[in-house]
Amino acid sequence: MKDYDHVIIWTDYFNRNLSRRKGRKVSKDMAIFDPSIQELIDASKSAGFAVSAESTNETARFPRRSYVRSGYVMLAKKASSKKSNIMLTLAERIALNRVRLSKRR
Repeated sequence: MKDYDHVIIWTDYFNRNLSRRKGRKVSKDMAIFDPSIQELIDASKSAGFAVSAESTNETARFPRRSYVRSGYVMLAKKASSKKSNIMLTLAERIALNRVRLSKRR
């Protein structure tokens, strides 16, 4: 049964190496190279979503690329949020977190 209270966000949605046909959902200038599930979790938490161990799956395979493990995060929908808006917010947060991490090194 479909769960209308949550959205599934795959790491492949933000992968710059993928074409839109292969599953990328954000534009190339917002996407990053090889996003990890931990980056997605950190971005979700910084965007204000509650992420628990039960709402993540690191070993799941994205349907369009079933030969690669990618993983996903299941987030509770907020009252007036669309999946596309959530993805854009997360793309910005992932990029920001990656820039901060590279400046620390």
